[in-house]
Amino acid sequence: MTFEDLKSEVNNIIKREDASVDDRLTGICELLQENVPYYDWVGFYFRNGNKEELKLRSFAGEPTDHTIIPFGKGICGQVAVSNSNFVVPDVKAQNNYIACSIFVKAEIVIPLFVNGENIGQIDIDSHTADPFSKDDEEFLEFVNSQVASILK
Repeated sequence: MTFEDLKSEVNNIIKREDASVDDRLTGICELLQENVPYYDWVGFYFRNGNKEELKLRSFAGEPTDHTIIPFGKGICGQVAVSNSNFVVPDVKAQNNYIACSIFVKAEIVIPLFVNGENIGQIDIDSHTADPFSKDDEEFLEFVNSQVASILK
């Protein structure tokens, strides 16, 4: 499925008012993980209340022990502080990387904004080295903008 096809599917999930927000988030994670060959793990982390940490809310892929991530720690924690996209072509080259699986070779994390505030992020792990392009970044920014519309 192309990113354009996936955008339509993401919109269909977002519009499902009969489903809870968490069910829709999980549906998006599953859609991406099942249809993008190099998206081996897909998850949404959100700020954990007033704490300086992220909490895993929804995901697709292997379970992870990293359900709470302090701000500044790992790629996700860095994005919580920087408010910027972070594309990691080779996780072994990152000294602040939190290993979720021995199979992960690359990661992309895109912050999720609601009313200009970074409230969370989408995190993708890949077992493929250096798979992410500008197209992935733009697509995931689109996904986050759609998700933001149901979090307001």
